[in-house]
Amino acid sequence: MAPKHRGEICFLGFGICDLLIWDLFFVIWIKTRLPRIKTDFKELAPKHRGGICFVIGIISLFLNPESFQSSSRIMQKSWLLTCLINFLIAALMGLFLRFVFVFPVGINFRYLTHAHSHVAMLGWVYLMLFSFIVHYFIPKRSKSYSRLFWITQIAVMGMMLSFPFQGYAPVSISFSTLHIFCSYYFFRLVWRDQAGNNLPERSLLKASLLFMLLSTLGIWCLGPAVATMGNQSAFFNIAIQFFLHFQFNGWFLFAVLSVFFKMLSSLGLKVDPKKFKWFFRSLIFATILTMALPVSWYAFHPVLLWINGLGIIFQLAAAVFFILQLNPIWPFFWQKISGLAKLMFGFALICFALKISMQTTSLVPEIAQLSAQIRNFVIGFIHLLMLGVISGFLFAFLLQNRFLNAESKLLKWGIACFLIGFLSTELLLFIQGGLFYFGIGSIPHYYLGLFVFSAFLAVGILLIAISVFRNVKAKGEW
Repeated sequence: MAPKHRGEICFLGFGICDLLIWDLFFVIWIKTRLPRIKTDFKELAPKHRGGICFVIGIISLFLNPESFQSSSRIMQKSWLLTCLINFLIAALMGLFLRFVFVFPVGINFRYLTHAHSHVAMLGWVYLMLFSFIVHYFIPKRSKSYSRLFWITQIAVMGMMLSFPFQGYAPVSISFSTLHIFCSYYFFRLVWRDQAGNNLPERSLLKASLLFMLLSTLGIWCLGPAVATMGNQSAFFNIAIQFFLHFQFNGWFLFAVLSVFFKMLSSLGLKVDPKKFKWFFRSLIFATILTMALPVSWYAFHPVLLWINGLGIIFQLAAAVFFILQLNPIWPFFWQKISGLAKLMFGFALICFALKISMQTTSLVPEIAQLSAQIRNFVIGFIHLLMLGVISGFLFAFLLQNRFLNAESKLLKWGIACFLIGFLSTELLLFIQGGLFYFGIGSIPHYYLGLFVFSAFLAVGILLIAISVFRNVKAKGEW
């Protein structure tokens, strides 16, 4: 490896290791010393002044307004690197989950799965959407957004280090609650500060924020669900599905589409207002009505399948109006974007079409119920939406806005590894799911294949992060 790359790899590697080791020691220390903290804090404090001062110093750094005097451009770069490192850690957690099936080790698989999903959703997608919404929709950026970003990152770090050891427990729930309140404050700031007339992208942005609020009702229902019916009850599982459905199909998807339409507008491309209105309304109805499908998994009633079917029809209508909007301006749009951005936009749009097609198959009642019973299909669909649609669009936006240097060979290799890892793991998941359904058996060395190709995802994200760091360092913006 060339010497010029070693510094960047060491920087990211030591940064991640330092973060994990310090927070690991802190969590273990809290867990072992909590009884004494409660009974005799005065005796404990002198022995641990260094650790206490370290934690307080870090928190005060994030909360100190003078820490955020950097220019908007530099702040955006630091936000981007933070999001990519979160994404890398989530990918490494996912890789370790694959490793467990090849070489079993003594970990709590469910706890680590919680950590993996929370860091991917809230550390990568949420914070990346946070960054793009501020970049595109907030012309006058106050320091409140910087403070909020870093406090939200603290919540992500807390979940990252607590979920693997204890699952849903006081520490992890506390950080999850902090993240929810951060999202409420983000809603308030954006709703107040967003600029522009009643444009298509603004309607999508408002809808995404409202879906974000709506999704958190599922989280607030978990406590009553456990207290009254237990964590295996239909109430508990429906509450989780409510949160996930309106996060993925509501907040994340509508936010990505709002940024996409804003980018079209910034390129001087306008969509037909009437077609957009039909697209927007159809997608809203589709998002709400298709919630009936996950409800039917835990509280089946034939009416729920009819409601889901109506939602699917609205979703197909939304897809048609989406195409009708883009068709007149597509040649101009395609000319205005760079080569690598074209690849990622094409990739994201194809995944979007596949997502709609797969949901359409739930019109068949047998498939509607089967979709929750074969885990391979569930994981494959979640990855299709999160890695294919959402992350595909996010990488395309980064390339189009030149936050990623499209000329970087390291970036090109990173994108290539990411796409190879994604496509290969999706094929394995869905083919194996089909084999389970037909009772044929397993693909030879299936779990080893998943582990190897999942490694491509992690390597791809690492290379992308290094390319961003190199670009920032070369321009003297770090």
